[in-house]
Amino acid sequence: MPSLCRDCLKETLPAVRCPHCRSPRVLSHPELMSLTIAHMDCDAFYASVEKRDNPELQDKPLIIGGGKRGVVSTACYIARLKGVRSAMPMFQALKKCPEAVVLPPRMSAYVEVSKQVRAMMDELTPDVEPLSLDEAFMDLGGTQKLHGAPPAVMLARLVKRMKDEIGITGSIGLSHNKFLAKVASDLDKPRGFSIIGAHDTADFLENKPVRLIWGIGPAAQESLEKAGIRTFSDLLRWDQDDLIARFGPMGFRLWHLARGQDKRRVSANTPVKSISKETTFSDDITDRAVLDGYIWRLSEQVSDVAKARDIAGRVVTLKLKRANFTALSRRISLRDATQMTDKIYRTARDLMKQVSEDSAFRLIGVGISDLIPADNADRSGDLLDPDAAKRADVERAADSIRQKFGKGAISKGRSLR
Repeated sequence: MPSLCRDCLKETLPAVRCPHCRSPRVLSHPELMSLTIAHMDCDAFYASVEKRDNPELQDKPLIIGGGKRGVVSTACYIARLKGVRSAMPMFQALKKCPEAVVLPPRMSAYVEVSKQVRAMMDELTPDVEPLSLDEAFMDLGGTQKLHGAPPAVMLARLVKRMKDEIGITGSIGLSHNKFLAKVASDLDKPRGFSIIGAHDTADFLENKPVRLIWGIGPAAQESLEKAGIRTFSDLLRWDQDDLIARFGPMGFRLWHLARGQDKRRVSANTPVKSISKETTFSDDITDRAVLDGYIWRLSEQVSDVAKARDIAGRVVTLKLKRANFTALSRRISLRDATQMTDKIYRTARDLMKQVSEDSAFRLIGVGISDLIPADNADRSGDLLDPDAAKRADVERAADSIRQKFGKGAISKGRSLR
């Protein structure tokens, strides 16, 4: 059976420890050297970056998020052992782990690390399909001759480089399609490398819960349970036509996934439809000046992601949620697409002015959509705002300074509101 040491990267025979370096991290599978579709997921990404940058946090439970009514963005594995999970309300997370250190997200730092990881993946294959800052699919088919090693060896080398050169870890899922590669990457975190081969797919899925399917949220899961579908075995008892009649287009997808079938290609050109950031307040806010400060900070975060991905948006959206949980949104199409914080902020601020009611708000969000390559953005002058080009130049200069000296080197006064 093919085997690989994930530490010294040498191919070997199946063993409890590598005969070359004595590492226990030996990976063995009959299809190890033939599978080509992978999913790489950084381990507790935001928290890992924070611990890398501040070693004093290394052995402490860490939560990235904020506010008693906010939600957890990421929790380190120490906090996860206490039951803390992503998207959990902060008050609930702190009940489970009151000793946790809580830090607000530093998007600019995470974007920079994401760029470094993406560059390493791009060295392996042109077929990299990012899902977010910290995870991506890769198709390494046809790369063995180029690299002189099978995909599994190159993937083990990738996560080793990430640890040695960037200081963060990642987990790999390797399989024969995207669905199973993503499932596999979550089986043995952190620092995992899991394989689901073509020949063991049916046995692996047999009694697994359908919530393993990416995109099956609580509402869909409840709908499936009402139909008596809790596991993949339950799905296999349904005819395709009956699933489609009951669940619409999702039924067609479920029928194929129940059999481990997924024909989607890994596509580096899959478009990102929108970029948005939002925050939930600890206490409801009515003060427009305070809300303006949040609009600026959220615009910065959206801009950071857009600049990292070299894209820009033609539409700016402002999202608000009232104290009674009802939502409202405002959006406007721009004459020229933008990725600049200043333009996103000024547009979102103007949208806020259109909200005449004096409600208390518990959530605010800013986003851009109708995305295009950044090369075609922020070009033409604005006759109604002749200083726009000058502000854009100032922002680019400030970005360069922050990149060299750190995020805190320059900040706007409005960000302190």
